Amino acid sequence: MTVLIDPPSWPAHGTLWSHVVSDVSYDELHDFATRLGIPPRLFDHDHYDLPQERYADAVAAGATEVAGRTLIRRLIASGLRVPERDRP
Repeated sequence: MTVLIDPPSWPAHGTLWSHVVSDVSYDELHDFATRLGIPPRLFDHDHYDLPQERYADAVAAGATEVAGRTLIRRLIASGLRVPERDRP
């Protein structure tokens, strides 16, 4: 399993958010989110947004902590990145 999480650094809705991705498959990502209890509404095209208070839970469940730049590079390299231009 290769689920990655970046540090909570994206401000929105009164908190900071992390991104959770898989560099293997969307199935792996969705399975991880289900096990962690992340609601489907937090899925955003190719990643889940996760509030900072759930960061430690994701790491304890097996997500690998990486820098934001590393996360995006690995997502692009995996072929799972949805480009901004392709998002509705």
